[in-house]
Amino acid sequence: MTARPEPQPLLLRNGRLLDPVTGTYAEGDLLAVDGRIAETGPGVTAPAGAEVRDLRGGFVLPGLIDAHVHVTAITADLASLGTTSPFYIGAHAARIMGGMLDRGFTAVRDVAGADYGIAAAQADGAIRGPRVFFGGRALSQTGGHGDDRGPGADPLPAWSGSRIADGIEAVRAAARDELRKGSHHIKVMASGGVASPTDRIDSVQYSMDELRAVVDEAGAANRYVCAHAYTARAVNRALEAGIRSIEHGNLIDASSVSLLVERDAFLVPTLVTYWALKKEGRQFGLPEGSWRKVDEVLDAGLSALDLAYRGGVRLAYGTDLLGGMHRHQSEEFRIRAQVQPPIDIVRAATCAAAELLRAEGQLGTLAAGAHADVIVLDGDPLQDIGLLADPAAHMPLVIQAGAVVRQR
Repeated sequence: MTARPEPQPLLLRNGRLLDPVTGTYAEGDLLAVDGRIAETGPGVTAPAGAEVRDLRGGFVLPGLIDAHVHVTAITADLASLGTTSPFYIGAHAARIMGGMLDRGFTAVRDVAGADYGIAAAQADGAIRGPRVFFGGRALSQTGGHGDDRGPGADPLPAWSGSRIADGIEAVRAAARDELRKGSHHIKVMASGGVASPTDRIDSVQYSMDELRAVVDEAGAANRYVCAHAYTARAVNRALEAGIRSIEHGNLIDASSVSLLVERDAFLVPTLVTYWALKKEGRQFGLPEGSWRKVDEVLDAGLSALDLAYRGGVRLAYGTDLLGGMHRHQSEEFRIRAQVQPPIDIVRAATCAAAELLRAEGQLGTLAAGAHADVIVLDGDPLQDIGLLADPAAHMPLVIQAGAVVRQR
């Protein structure tokens, strides 16, 4: 494998640089050297050979982070991936990742599907796309949300975003294997879901002992566990087991909010995927039975986000889109704006998501020493979050590791 070559120094002049933590702008310049932010402030000196760009007052934000993606979900018919060539999946995953980068997402957390190979190919420059924090295959019980087999199927699929593990020793072995393969986190399916064919959304999955065993293994490797969970019952069990990040959470209640705050855990709502699945899911391969499940969580998601936000829960930005619906990734900004102020949505996609990824100081910030992942907007997203929802029109510049990767 070969390392990505370091870009020439890049100096952005006359920008309005956002500190997402304080929600304030500072007018000045930003210098990137060797892929890192070297200096910010007024009148920064350009080093020899630097590329200099005058932003003329453009609004400068840290590169965006989507904390819940599936880059290998090239179709909404997830069961079909088991009989699809991994080379075909990889080629389309590269296309999906390129689209994410063009929308300003310079880093993503993949929570079932991506592996070491995809992350390494991106890091080497073989794939144009966001940095990938991957969890490998999610852990699912038999008949759980990660079990793609229909009621008439027997063999396990050759390829899947999940692996089946039942019993304490089996989940320990599965977690250890995913950690061996370099996973940044482990995902467990702690409730039923929309895309799985044989479970109910309101079911709880895995015993408490099984959940605690996975948390124990992840903690031993200095990693953490995230859990797919919808209902308050499933969410609360996961939190009590020590799980750090709850994915979706559309059907939480006040007890869940209290536990999320008490355990200092994250909630990653993914509201745009239900909107997209209801509108286009069948067009992009979602089976009819799964499409009928969407209504159970569609309308509840916004209320759950409102409840969590008002309760002080740590929130990160996520989308969970599948197949041709990945193009709606930025619409999540507009949906969340119905209950959250723009600065808090921006935080969810920058500094808060970086904390979730355990990449504080490296991502989600414009501070010196961080990766030089930067986006430039032609207006103030704190006044109009719709600017982030329409990157093709309002994001003239995307920079990753100090190199311009998209420009209008």
